[in-house]
Amino acid sequence: QVQLVESGGGLVQAGGSLRLSCAASGRSSSTYTMGWFRQAPGKERECVAAMSRSGSTYYADSVKGRFTISRDNAENTVYLQMNSLKPEDTAVYYCAAATIFTVRRGSYDYWGQGTQVTVSS
Repeated sequence: QVQLVESGGGLVQAGGSLRLSCAASGRSSSTYTMGWFRQAPGKERECVAAMSRSGSTYYADSVKGRFTISRDNAENTVYLQMNSLKPEDTAVYYCAAATIFTVRRGSYDYWGQGTQVTVSS
């Protein structure tokens, strides 16, 4: 099992940047596909970025070119660098772990508690 704790959320103006962190404990996060999801009020939780154990990545079209997922296996931490933020990026962001490379929410076995990101216009 792995436990996940997100941090780094906050309030930022449009065009600004934030870096989210996901600290893993228990089993090493390097043995999982790690994904970042977000859920805005009244909307489905969606995968915005994912990275496989081998380093393959996925980005949702809405964040391509602006968000970057990375992992530091020595620190057992996964990051989401978010640049050029837009008001529509406002959501609760969740880190999650899966045993396969997927963007399907239901295939992720472990979840963090979420961190709020608010982008003001």
